[in-house]
Amino acid sequence: MEIDGDGLYLVAGAALLVGAVLPRLLRRAAVSAPIAFVGAGLLLGLVVDRGRLSPIAEPELTEHLAELTILIALMGVGLAIDRPIGWQRWKVTWRLLLVAMPACIAAVAGAGWLLGLAPATALLLGAVLAPTDPVLASDVQVQGPTTGEGAEPEEDDEVRFALTSEAGLNDGLAFPFVYAAVFAVTKGEVGNWALEWFAWELIGKTLIGVAIGAGAGWLLGKMAFSAPSRTFRLADSREPVLALAMTLGVYGLAGVLHGYGFIAVFVAALTLRAAERSHDFHEELHSFIEQLEHILTWGILLLLGVAITGGLLKPLTWAGAALGILLVLVIRPLTAWISLSGMPLRRSERWVAAAFGVRGVGSVFYLAFAGADFGTDLPWLWATVGFTVVLSVAVHGVAATPMMRMLDLRRNA
Repeated sequence: MEIDGDGLYLVAGAALLVGAVLPRLLRRAAVSAPIAFVGAGLLLGLVVDRGRLSPIAEPELTEHLAELTILIALMGVGLAIDRPIGWQRWKVTWRLLLVAMPACIAAVAGAGWLLGLAPATALLLGAVLAPTDPVLASDVQVQGPTTGEGAEPEEDDEVRFALTSEAGLNDGLAFPFVYAAVFAVTKGEVGNWALEWFAWELIGKTLIGVAIGAGAGWLLGKMAFSAPSRTFRLADSREPVLALAMTLGVYGLAGVLHGYGFIAVFVAALTLRAAERSHDFHEELHSFIEQLEHILTWGILLLLGVAITGGLLKPLTWAGAALGILLVLVIRPLTAWISLSGMPLRRSERWVAAAFGVRGVGSVFYLAFAGADFGTDLPWLWATVGFTVVLSVAVHGVAATPMMRMLDLRRNA
């Protein structure tokens, strides 16, 4: 029996209620809330119209829902980071972004090519699975802004900071590599598009995104905290909707000016956070965004579970499963471990930072965004990415709490 429209409202209400209770129930359990929501989606898939909720059948809906979820998460992540941006202060982040991420893409693409994928398809898979997730990695990220009189930037938890700042930037930095795969399948030989890709997709759009984010964040920070008129001083009126307005406005502006919107939103959040850093309005902004993020995340995970029940994983081959397992258990940990050589991390901290590259909503977005150009490979790509995301949710969800507790105990010993 399938649920009708009114029944879906009942299911949605029940899901939100469960979502409010689950984090408390699972606080000391080895089952994370994301795992539980995927499981609930599997069960929900038994009673709803699975064909209409498939990412293959509804790529635009999937793309926009995942896109909005990432945007909200990026704003929340940017507002949560206390540490001012800088080359030395963020050196662990730069290693993960500039060394581990390209190495991870190359390793996945190379393994896919060796397993028989076309070069463009192998590159797309590497690029789609490259971003660590700002949405599903909350258990291993910084928990929120430190505010109040005398508040100092948090410097001691390098692992949480590294994973948070990496997730904030590499969602946007995956875009050039996704475009490279699309160009490879639509424009042919590398020589036909390499210069355009390097100058515009890699450098130009990135710089535009950074500039828009920094400018918008600075302007809105001045308006919120020091506008001459109290009417425009949103920090005094306690209007947390500023965070949502900023998220959507900055992303839209970046799109109009052809910059990378994900980068612009994260940079804008960091810049806003730098304005009146100790002001407790940052807590209210972060709390508001966090609630929106939770609701959207619950929806994405439920729909993923429904799609799996509906047969999303049927085209999965042993090669696809092998690539997912290699990425989660070998490629990401190894490439990140190597990239962090010489960093001020204990051995255990280095391993945790390397291992917890959670895959999730970013991968769903990028495949929905670019998948139409890959024709007959698309069902297999969705099966492989879906398998990898569920594997990551399961492995990292079970391991996150005990690993972070272990690090906290060692740090405080």
